[in-house]
Amino acid sequence: MSLPEIEILTSHVSRIFRVEDVTAGDPQKWIVRYRGHLLNDDSASAYDQLAEKVKPYGIIPLFRKEDGDKQVIYLVHTPPPPKPTARPYVNVILFILTVISMMLMGVDIPPESIPTDGSFPFALLLVNILSGWPFALSMMGILFAHEMGHYVACRIYDVPATLPFFLPAPFVSPLGTLGAFIMMRGVPKNKRILFDVGVAGPIAGLVIAIPVLFIGLSLSDLGPIQVAFAGSSGFLEGNSIFYLFAKFAVFGKLLPEPLSFGGVTPTVYWIRYFLSGHPIPINGLDVQLHSVALAGWAGLLVTALNLVPVGTLDGGHVAYGLFGDKAKKIFPLAIGILVALMILPVLLTFSLTSFNFSWLLWIMILFWLGNVRSQPLDDITELDPSRRALGFFMLLVFVLLFTPIPLVAY
Repeated sequence: MSLPEIEILTSHVSRIFRVEDVTAGDPQKWIVRYRGHLLNDDSASAYDQLAEKVKPYGIIPLFRKEDGDKQVIYLVHTPPPPKPTARPYVNVILFILTVISMMLMGVDIPPESIPTDGSFPFALLLVNILSGWPFALSMMGILFAHEMGHYVACRIYDVPATLPFFLPAPFVSPLGTLGAFIMMRGVPKNKRILFDVGVAGPIAGLVIAIPVLFIGLSLSDLGPIQVAFAGSSGFLEGNSIFYLFAKFAVFGKLLPEPLSFGGVTPTVYWIRYFLSGHPIPINGLDVQLHSVALAGWAGLLVTALNLVPVGTLDGGHVAYGLFGDKAKKIFPLAIGILVALMILPVLLTFSLTSFNFSWLLWIMILFWLGNVRSQPLDDITELDPSRRALGFFMLLVFVLLFTPIPLVAY
């Protein structure tokens, strides 16, 4: 870019920025860099003003902080528009397949139809597939609300994004799905927008998941934890703080209720059980989960996983909005906690068989999604007080929903 053109751009920058030095750069990365300080504290308005002035030149500004609080403006070429996304029929087909997959996993088979020899003919699932609609409707409602929360927020802020992609997984996942996702195909303008897009999904999902959970618990009965027949196995769903007290609110008991506390105080028993899932309270009292309650529990678990405060997860957007670059320090802490949760059951029960494999896959996912972050165009504008309060509230929600031992086999 020629010197006269740089002078014109500098004149626009100088209207909102006290320029201390100007550096011409590599046009493949950035055109001009300005170090200095904004002339007023309203950085969001300053960004909008400058972006409007340089837009006719095919340029967008990047607001950055370097070496602490030093403010820098980069002018870069406007990126090309995102390529067209997959046709909507792909989203529709995946949606339908996921509904079918969930119905298969939510089938309610009459006990008298189950063979006593432990076999389980696939035909039983197909014959009774329509009985799986309460689970499918509940689970899909939670996932759909979560993803549409993100999508609507992107539309409000004019951030290009795909429609939700649902992932069917019959017989691979007990829920019939590996979840759903949308992809942002543009860069949010500032931290406030990135934050809003991030929290919109968990909030929308919880608006559906919490009523679904309490409706499902009200449809559930209490009964003993038993092995169905010789050689079979079962699973107990794990407890979060919220789920534990949701069951208490409906049934008036901390569940599962063991036959005895094994010679320790109830407080010690519950701390050990909460963190290890052991000892498994066979013949103790627990909720015999209705499929709607299972969907509500799964919705809370999915929300908690999305709120892990690292990387490009929803919780990562929240943490980045609250703490900026310091949020990167959470990643090794999160990995350390998950490793500890895998080992802790062994230490608490003195048994290698209680090693918790639940978090192994999630640790690998965090190394994929958790060690990177989305950076907005304007990295100077901070969250306003109401968003900061909401951000800390969402971190509290994460703590209340986090389930140390998601599933325990017996």
